[in-house]
Amino acid sequence: MDLKDIKELIALMRRNDLSEFEMEKEGFRIRLKKGGDTVLAPAQLAQLGYAPAPAPANPGPAAQAAGAPAEKVVGREITSPMVGTYYAGASPEAAAYVEVGMEVTEETVVCIIEAMKVMNEIKAETRGVITEVLVENGKPVQFGQVLFRLK
Repeated sequence: MDLKDIKELIALMRRNDLSEFEMEKEGFRIRLKKGGDTVLAPAQLAQLGYAPAPAPANPGPAAQAAGAPAEKVVGREITSPMVGTYYAGASPEAAAYVEVGMEVTEETVVCIIEAMKVMNEIKAETRGVITEVLVENGKPVQFGQVLFRLK
């Protein structure tokens, strides 16, 4: 795989609003992930061909102070990092990775999201206890959609 192919994969990710992509072909493996721990300046992002991130849908504290009604936040949420199909377990016969009442850590796999025939294990990336599962097994999910609520 050459640089041109990698640039095409990045363009594919952009067109399909994917935040993560992994592929293995004939002993070659590549994993691309938007974001991560690296922080790039807007000028660097533009140079790489990325558009600025859209404004958050929920107003921040400043907007709330200016008169917008405050939204009550109870606990934390685990959201989908990509568009795809949600699977609660490793196979249709397997038990769900997590259920209401289970404690999770940052490394706990909570579900699988299939995107472009690639099965992506989704980790909790936070600590807490699952209070609500918001997605039905086998159903499509959108980027940023809340999958689980935790306390």
